Amino acid sequence: MPQWLCLQLMRAFYSKNRKQVKLLNDCWFFYRTKQSQANEQSQG
Repeated sequence: MPQWLCLQLMRAFYSKNRKQVKLLNDCWFFYRTKQSQANEQSQG
């Protein structure tokens, strides 16, 4: 996980900002999915 995203998630979590936590979580899963698809294409 990128450092900037980790810091943003921690900040949102500690301030109990559910909307931002959900948004950042969605961003992380989108990023992770894109990365895994790119890795599969480069290997296959």
